[in-house]
Amino acid sequence: MLKKFSITDKMLFLAALLSLIYSEVLFFSGEKQDATFMGIWVPSILAFGIYLKLIKSK
Repeated sequence: MLKKFSITDKMLFLAALLSLIYSEVLFFSGEKQDATFMGIWVPSILAFGIYLKLIKSK
């Protein structure tokens, strides 16, 4: 299943996942404003990955 994904796809997914995990760590350590800022990165990273896929398919 992972053979369908390119190295770029895997790295973007890993970046989004790490951002989510770090956001949760910040939230539960009391840094709620920083956690919100990091949490906003997740959809941005995934949207960038979708954008790259669209550009590549044209």
